[in-house]
Amino acid sequence: APHHEVPLLETARLRLRGHRLADYAAFVAMWQEPDFYRFLSPGPLPAEEVWNKMLRNIGHWTLLGYGFWAVEEKATGRFIGNVGFGDFRRALEPPIGEAPEMGWVLAPDAHGRGLASEAVAAALSWAQTRFGPGRIVCLIHPDNAASLRVAARVGFQEYARTMYKDQPGVLLARVPG
Repeated sequence: APHHEVPLLETARLRLRGHRLADYAAFVAMWQEPDFYRFLSPGPLPAEEVWNKMLRNIGHWTLLGYGFWAVEEKATGRFIGNVGFGDFRRALEPPIGEAPEMGWVLAPDAHGRGLASEAVAAALSWAQTRFGPGRIVCLIHPDNAASLRVAARVGFQEYARTMYKDQPGVLLARVPG
């Protein structure tokens, strides 16, 4: 059932928690870095749109009882990205349908250390309790090799190619085993 509490998940190096107002400045800064937005958007996002994304992340938990976590690096206390599940009502062919859509995105200086895989594994472990045995899907830009590797590592498999907002996309699905 929908609720306002974002569950706190901890891994060896990360804390997955609800978004805080204090994350906003760091989130805006991330969206100005080409290495961050390259596969997400044709250009940097204006602060207003980053704010809307943050509100959307929080709103998912309120309306749907699931959503995106802020990813915090335990060693530094820094907000380094997002991981979680959404229902974005994307106008896509083929349509995503009822399956929750998983996503993850980390600041460029957090890349290459296995942090995305660590965050994704923690979120998926939570998802097995929340969603049960159903499908989970994700949409990844075909040139985003690092993200496609993370997806493959946790059992996502490509099922379709699509276009979304004039960008090519790979649709992948995972059926928890």
